[in-house]
Amino acid sequence: MVKVGVHVSIAGSLDLAVDRAKDAGCDVFQMFSRNPRGWGYAPVTDEVRDAFRRKVKTTGMIPVDHMPYLPNLASPKPEVYEKSVATLTAELDRCGTLGIPFLVTHLGHHLGDGIAGGRARVIKAINTSLAASGADVMLILENTAGEKNSVGSSIEHIRGIIDGLDDTRRIGVCFDTCHAFAAGYELRTAEGLEETLGQFDEQIGLEKLKVIHLNDTKGEKGSGLDRHEHIGLGQIGEDGFRCILHHKVIAALPLICETPVDDRRDDRGNIAVVRKLAE
Repeated sequence: MVKVGVHVSIAGSLDLAVDRAKDAGCDVFQMFSRNPRGWGYAPVTDEVRDAFRRKVKTTGMIPVDHMPYLPNLASPKPEVYEKSVATLTAELDRCGTLGIPFLVTHLGHHLGDGIAGGRARVIKAINTSLAASGADVMLILENTAGEKNSVGSSIEHIRGIIDGLDDTRRIGVCFDTCHAFAAGYELRTAEGLEETLGQFDEQIGLEKLKVIHLNDTKGEKGSGLDRHEHIGLGQIGEDGFRCILHHKVIAALPLICETPVDDRRDDRGNIAVVRKLAE
């Protein structure tokens, strides 16, 4: 059986995310540990920490944290960059406090001053934060969709970042299917998927693949459009996801759906579709 879940809300209290994930039928779940649209945050109290850890242990689910929206590790703007590095360090510490094993981060946008500069800033940011935080947490680098000025939309670019890091033992990769397809990688056929994962293995190593963001997409292959769609209802389609979910490497990893909730389908519906296609 695949281990599948969704991104859940932390409204009210961090530990309520576990309850929501359980109610949705998750095996794994993703969350923000703070308001994702602001720089400020409240510390994790002992009471919330204990409740979160207890609920995770009781349910047996795997929690995954995601960096907030505002940080940009590739930013050439000093104030934004410094706040981004501080946020990354704090988020690693918060994961350590809560017992969350994985922190997923976007690699950011260089804002037009070039991919080399953006990549260098990402490398420096990660090295700084990992050195400052002693938390037993793996930082997971997420591939991007190839949108303008993005860093990390190709397997080669992610390899270039990893090559510059001081402690690669604390680094993994999140493969987002929507982003990869939008960036030009073929995932809809067994041959295309094998070629894509073969490139990943050659450049990075499949042992570094730790989390899958399982999302269909509204955009065509190579469009650079980061628009998620319900599983099977987008351009990758049911046959594509059946192929993806029957690949032994992907099927063994935590699968997180970041799909819409609307009148067509909710989180439970997407989880059910994933399980059906994986049969």
